[in-house]
Amino acid sequence: MPITQRRRPKDRKETIALVAAELFCARGYHNVGIEDIAQEIGVTGPAIYRHFPNKQAVLAAAVQELGLRFAECVRSGADEAAPAGRLRAALLALVRYTLDRRAVARLYQWEGRHLEPGRRAVLAAPFDGAVRTLRELLLDSRPGLARQDAALLISAALSVIASPATHRASLSRTRAEGTLLDCVAVLVGADLPAPPRQASPREHQPDRFALLPRRERLLAEAIRLFHERGYHQVSISDIGQAAGINASSVYSHFASTAELLAAAYYRATSRLEHTPAAALAGAGTPAQALGRLIDAYVETTFAQADLAAVYLSESESLPPADLRRLRAAQRRHVDTWTGLVAQVRPGEVPSEIRFRTHAALNVVSDLARSAGPSATEERTAALLRPLLGLPDQP
Repeated sequence: MPITQRRRPKDRKETIALVAAELFCARGYHNVGIEDIAQEIGVTGPAIYRHFPNKQAVLAAAVQELGLRFAECVRSGADEAAPAGRLRAALLALVRYTLDRRAVARLYQWEGRHLEPGRRAVLAAPFDGAVRTLRELLLDSRPGLARQDAALLISAALSVIASPATHRASLSRTRAEGTLLDCVAVLVGADLPAPPRQASPREHQPDRFALLPRRERLLAEAIRLFHERGYHQVSISDIGQAAGINASSVYSHFASTAELLAAAYYRATSRLEHTPAAALAGAGTPAQALGRLIDAYVETTFAQADLAAVYLSESESLPPADLRRLRAAQRRHVDTWTGLVAQVRPGEVPSEIRFRTHAALNVVSDLARSAGPSATEERTAALLRPLLGLPDQP
């Protein structure tokens, strides 16, 4: 279905990058061709090639545009405000830009991994610089905060800001802006538990799946590789090699990478359904139930960070029937959360609660996936509690 109601920039090259970004986010990078981009704009394929040599260059331009706009929001917000309000102004500018470009906000996070490593590093520079600026602004406003804590809080705040790109919940522009800003304010003002004395980075251990049954080992390695490279960049041979299994033997367990991807999603969906049931059994109050759900969800997500990342990033590669079942399971899961949050935050508009809940869930997924060793389960749960209306401590 064509994407409509976009504000097209005057520059043709910028137009192509923006339209391509929307299509990449909606369908996945590998599911979009140059002809698809051309058709969406209303031109021919050769017209695209007059500006870009290939699809990789289009993606690079889209990621570059997003990074530059991100940096511009931070810079303009900080420059225009009084010293005490610079952090809030910069974050407000980012919230507004993200809501303006909701369809492309997750491009940098997921589709940028399809860029060549050298190009990715160059394009990351404006974004990384802006994140450092935000961290320094937070340290200016909270001088006693440790640098690693400031980095963690900014990562969580940016996850909230990006969260509208991960869901389809609707909310008026004014209410969406207010809800996201409230969430961000809670996070940048949060107090964190002490970090672990010796934090060790989460990295792949080649033998950690060695004792699993063959089928489970193949699925575990497939999930890891789908996360690292993207589903379309992984072959049956790659998975078999990672699992220490001959490629021809893989087919006795899974007929294709598509079947492995579907198995990963059904595994994740099953955990979405079982985690709340186990966490909520025996809870005496809505607040206690929500606290237990937070702890259980954080624990499950951190334990299966690769699976959580694949679950969020590769859904458009599923067959339509599987995708419909996935989205139905997602709605049921979010309904469980919003029902509890509504009881803990009486009087808040249901649509705002749903927006807030999606923001909180995105924080967990992002911190588990990429925020570094200081983002422990305990610290992540401590951020979610005030975000959803609970006291800082369980």
